[in-house]
Amino acid sequence: MNETKKKIQKNFVVTAGLLALSILYTAAVMFIDVRPAGPQGSVVGFATVNQYFHTLSGTNMLLYYITDWLSIPILFIVSGFAITGLVQLIKRKSLLRVDSSILILGGFYVLVFLAYLFFEFFVVNHRPVLINGLLEASYPSSTTMLMMCVIPTAIMQFQRLISVRRLRYTVNTLCGIYAGFMVIGRVLSGMHWITGIAGGLLFSAAFVMLYYSVNQWVNSKSSQAVNRQDERTAS
Repeated sequence: MNETKKKIQKNFVVTAGLLALSILYTAAVMFIDVRPAGPQGSVVGFATVNQYFHTLSGTNMLLYYITDWLSIPILFIVSGFAITGLVQLIKRKSLLRVDSSILILGGFYVLVFLAYLFFEFFVVNHRPVLINGLLEASYPSSTTMLMMCVIPTAIMQFQRLISVRRLRYTVNTLCGIYAGFMVIGRVLSGMHWITGIAGGLLFSAAFVMLYYSVNQWVNSKSSQAVNRQDERTAS
């Protein structure tokens, strides 16, 4: 039990470290090498690095639209788990009887959505290209962040929900390929500064680690409660 406790504590330490790193990185993007580099004189941090990578990638609107359309399945995945939780709530007639991992996932989705809204209103920098003639927020890449938050947590859920090993492996492999293609596609489309992509990856890593840590902690508490109940029954 002590080993389990230590592992859970380590998970939360890693989570805190990733969150701190994400915040520090964001601050660095806001204050280091900030100068006009985008359309309409828009400024960006790490301008030298961002301009270098943007020159390499160029702009590929077709790839941008493809990755935009391919991000739609994310909504179906989120909706699918929401429906799963709703069905459990209706059948079990109590929110407390809904699988804890589904409830935690719901809270996780709310957190990610709030982070998305925050960066829509608190604009760190704008895209390196105009979208329909307008400047849009670029940091962090929302598609990258959403993709790398939803897919890894979905894989964790599928690991638990899909009992057939071959099917589970196939589904999770396809999810991994899908996420990888979307992130790489977003980089190559040139619609975001490279620091925006990196920011999306950092924040998603922190959020996913938080989800995993909370899940492990809740499972540990549940196991302890069951063990205590068994001990009382045996005595």
